[in-house]
Amino acid sequence: MMPAVINVVAAEIVGDLQLRIRFDDGTEQTVDFRPFLTASLHPDIRAWASQERFSQFRVENGELLWGDYELCFPVMDLYRNRIVHEQVMEAVA
Repeated sequence: MMPAVINVVAAEIVGDLQLRIRFDDGTEQTVDFRPFLTASLHPDIRAWASQERFSQFRVENGELLWGDYELCFPVMDLYRNRIVHEQVMEAVA
């Protein structure tokens, strides 16, 4: 049974635009952010596709963040390893 609240406790870079994320229930996911970042049409989101900028993430209050909440994801999406743009989902459907 999944806990009611899941928090990110640690993250580390493991590849180009990829993070290994550990959650407070012991689960770990390797999340590839490249498809999400490069599929975005918004220049502010695409700007995080630079490895140098992408590596400026932090874990704060159980969340994975970049900048001043300029880029963040619902923790459950990270936990399930499912981060996609609506346009990408529509194109696949």
